[in-house]
Amino acid sequence: MSEAIEKVKTLIIGSGPAGYTAGIYAGRAALNPVMYQGMQPGGQLTITTEVENFPGYPEGTEGPAMMEDLKKQAERYGTDVRWGEITEVDLSKRPFICKADDGKIIEAETVIIATGASAKWLGIPSEQEFNGGGVSACATCDGFFYKGLDVAVVGGGDTAAEEASYLANICNKVYMIVRRDELRASVPMQERVKKNPKIEILWNHNTKEITGKKEGFTKEVTGVTLINNKTNEEKKINISGFFVAIGHTPNSGIFKGQLDMDETGYIKTIPGTTATNIPGVFAAGDVQDKHYRQAITAAGTGCMAAIEAERFIGENE
Repeated sequence: MSEAIEKVKTLIIGSGPAGYTAGIYAGRAALNPVMYQGMQPGGQLTITTEVENFPGYPEGTEGPAMMEDLKKQAERYGTDVRWGEITEVDLSKRPFICKADDGKIIEAETVIIATGASAKWLGIPSEQEFNGGGVSACATCDGFFYKGLDVAVVGGGDTAAEEASYLANICNKVYMIVRRDELRASVPMQERVKKNPKIEILWNHNTKEITGKKEGFTKEVTGVTLINNKTNEEKKINISGFFVAIGHTPNSGIFKGQLDMDETGYIKTIPGTTATNIPGVFAAGDVQDKHYRQAITAAGTGCMAAIEAERFIGENE
């Protein structure tokens, strides 16, 4: 016997600040939204310890706690928040047909995509061992905790150059670990980095191991061991923070071939809106934003997407 099709006004694919905020607004608009949270319910903030730059939390808060607050608020206004993920979508015609990993088939009048982006990591064990305890993929999010200390940024592109420049305004010293003998960043960003006296570029180096201390649930980075990929010599530097800035991958795979994307997979939206090239499909948060990647900007676009979905339904009923 085939699975019955569930008809919904608004399906939210993904959670995090974008998805949960979309749920709050869509719920309050009586759209009875259904949300599939995805493989990482709450998104990247669930692996972030302290969050101090989200408005409304004067003392700061824990990332997972904030996501739980947003989830409860979305549920309070009627969002049906579900475990699991959407694995297949057919956006060729309305209503849109989406299939969940539990086999359930959803027929949605509108779809809000809030699947986010995943940071690229180096892939060494100590990187994950100290993740959230000295290892970060977001200087804007976590740089403040290393004020006046020595830190390292790994990467040679625009993202790494921007992160290093940002950290140089806060930290005592910034080591920029570059695996080649040149930067891939744009010329203006290269000049900005090279002229900054607080940034030291370590050319032709790869990261071997991040070192630190662990006591119970407390983790603290104390240094990093590097290998010169030309001489094979090891170099150890003392640092308190290690920032991985080798890029992000948008979680947009299941929409490829249906939605317009840039060359790296970020979903394109009409400027000033969250509307995609398919009417009735909206994209919010980091899956469509490669410039800011902040919780507050993701939440803002989640709000926009829900308002736009409500208007779309009103205009097409």
